[in-house]
Amino acid sequence: MITAKVELTQAFKQQRQFVAQTGSGHNSLLDDTAGGTGPKPIELVSAGLAGCTAFDVITILRQKYHQKVTGYEVRVEADQAERPPKVFTAVRIHHVITGFDIDVAAVEEAIRLSEEKYCSVGAMVQKTASFHTTYEIVEEKTEWMKPLSAAEVQG
Repeated sequence: MITAKVELTQAFKQQRQFVAQTGSGHNSLLDDTAGGTGPKPIELVSAGLAGCTAFDVITILRQKYHQKVTGYEVRVEADQAERPPKVFTAVRIHHVITGFDIDVAAVEEAIRLSEEKYCSVGAMVQKTASFHTTYEIVEEKTEWMKPLSAAEVQG
């Protein structure tokens, strides 16, 4: 079971700032645009989506496909309905994978598995929003990080 609670931080002031606590004991501030001291709750949904798919994809790339990933970033942009509830109506997800000899097919399959099978946040958001996913692969340029060839290892 997933749990969370939020508590108003300053009961006698006009601000509507809350502290959120997750069931695993982590705290963060929640705010609105007027207060600006923490993310809006809907922003946490987009961050949750980015994090959910990022964990899936990096795990699949490294453990299943043994890809040499040295950097990874997921960007999420979401459009919201104009009227309440302002659910996400369209989501754009962009993956940037940096590494050595990254296999395009492995990236595409990892993203597909995340979107169709593993990412629980994505499964919920897909109930109201269309998804458009893109990716780019950046070849690692740092020579000292490059894996040694068999000849170099035996050398």
